Formats: sequence, C-alpha cells, structure tokens
Amino acid sequence: MKTKMNAIVATGYGNPDVLKLAQVDKPSPKENEVLVKVVASAATRADSMIRTGKPYFGRLFIGLTKPKNPIPGTGFAGIIELVGSEVSKFNIGDRVFGETLFSFSANAEYLVVAENGVVLNMPEGLNFNEAANFCDGHLTSYNFLNELIKVEPGQHVLINGASGSLGTSAVQIAKYFGAKVTAVCSTRNVGMVESLGADKVIDYQKKDFTKSSAVYDVIYDTIGTSSFAKCKPALKENGVYLSPVLKLPLIFQMIATAIRGKKKAKFEATGSNSPEKLSSLLSEVLEVYKAGKLKTVIDRQYPLEKLEEAHRYIASGHKKGNVVIMVQS
Repeated sequence: MKTKMNAIVATGYGNPDVLKLAQVDKPSPKENEVLVKVVASAATRADSMIRTGKPYFGRLFIGLTKPKNPIPGTGFAGIIELVGSEVSKFNIGDRVFGETLFSFSANAEYLVVAENGVVLNMPEGLNFNEAANFCDGHLTSYNFLNELIKVEPGQHVLINGASGSLGTSAVQIAKYFGAKVTAVCSTRNVGMVESLGADKVIDYQKKDFTKSSAVYDVIYDTIGTSSFAKCKPALKENGVYLSPVLKLPLIFQMIATAIRGKKKAKFEATGSNSPEKLSSLLSEVLEVYKAGKLKTVIDRQYPLEKLEEAHRYIASGHKKGNVVIMVQS
C-alpha cells in the first residue's frame, strides 16, 4: 500500500474554489531523481492564470478540460529525503530549491525532481521562504533584462507593476546592471519601491506614464496591463517593450516589429527554456543575491490548506512582492 501525503488538487479550471486539499500518493524518485520534502512553495500570478485555463490555447499543453498535472505550483524549497541510485550531485539532507516547470506539483508535502532539472543547493543565509519564490520574480526578470535583452549601464528602464513579484525583482536587477529605473505602482507601494532602489516612482493612480514626455530605452510591463501600442510613444528610437504576459495582439506585434521598425515588442515564456539554461541563469541570480543586491519581498504566508485563500488574494490585484505557501511548520 502506497504512502499518502497532503497536496492541493485542482479539480478543474475555474475560480480558486477548484483547489481542494486531498490525500494523494506520495511520489517515489526514479534513478535520476530526488525526493524533496517541501518546506515552502510559491503561489504566483502565473499559477492563478493556469488555474483558470486562460488563455485557452494554453490548454493544448496543460490539459483540455482539466489540468493533466492536477497539483499546482512550480517554485519550491525543501530538504532531500531520498535520492535515486544514479544521482551524484545531491545527498539526503541537502537543502535545495528550484522550479518544477510544466510538471507543477509544488503545492504538496513532497515532490520529485530530476537531478539535471532546475534544482540547486541553497546557500547559507537563504531561508526556505525566500528560496521558494526565487524562480518566479527573480529568475523571470533576470531572464528578461539580461537574456531577452541586455540592459546596459546608463539606460533608462521603466518597470510597470513594480510592486509585484516580477516588479520588485526587476527594480533591483535593473539597478544592478547600472540602469536608471523609473517604477510604476500604486500610492500605497511607493515607499517600498523607492526602498528597492528606484530612481523615480510614478503613481499610476495619479499619472499615466504613456502620456508623459519622458521616453525610455526599455519598458518592462511585468503585469501586462499596458500594451506595445500604448507604450510605443514612450519608447526611444530603438526602444523595446517587454512583457511576460502573452496576449494575442502582442504575438502580432512581435512578428511585425521583428520584420520592420526600430522599436520592438518582445515576449518569452521563461519556463520554456531548457532546464540546463534555467539552472545556469538561476546560478547567476544567486550571485546577485550573494552580492547583497537582491532581496525577496514577501507579502503574505499561507498554510498549504489555505492555497485557495492565497489565490483569491493574488486575484485581488493587491499583492506586494511574493506569496509563500508554508507546507511544513
């Protein structure tokens, strides 16, 4: 008889109430895998979008009528409990963190991940709560600002949605690369964003940055509330609009600007990169952290059984930084 564990299971696509606490089979690692006892996992805006099954074309990859992998969550941090017979990089008792990518399954007491997947040893000083969210805001924003484009010293970068998970990371990462940063957020988050190093903060409740005379080398729309069309006048001659939120108009704008025009629109699903590349990028992000230039902003913590409540909070649009799911006390 298989050992059971607690996990959150998505019974279908829809509102947060599709997320139910359940007893499921505890996974067993294959020869090249490790079994991780999850201490903390992440709940993200991307998780919320996957929960709804929107945009609908995404269901071609994650399940047509309900998720193929019903346990949600991708970011995790925990302790290795078992290692497969072919594993050489990790040992039982190692503190590790990483990302399960399209396997999901992080909002559970245990998960398995391949040794050559996106999993690294946690450095001293990094706690489980911080580590569980590293692969959402930090890794994604690092990929956009240093891989999709290369932010250079002296460039002017505007970050829309600067108080969210990707935004709080982006402010710090852009500053690390020597850029001048203008951050856009709500009134209540101005002080926090300033404390992260933003040179200027625009309160979107009082001013529309797309209608200002200021122009930018890069506009990173972390939450997809603007668009390339709206931002184009605010871009310099060779400026770039970036967004991790894929919408149909953005697809056409990417194709059109790749063919002609100096101003570009760009998107990438960071998680679609190979595990090898993502692990390499994550190692680079750790160097920024070790240099004291990157901190994880944590807004709220929820126990595993209240993941539904966490998703409702994320959907409210008031999240600051990251939301942590405490799997083990």
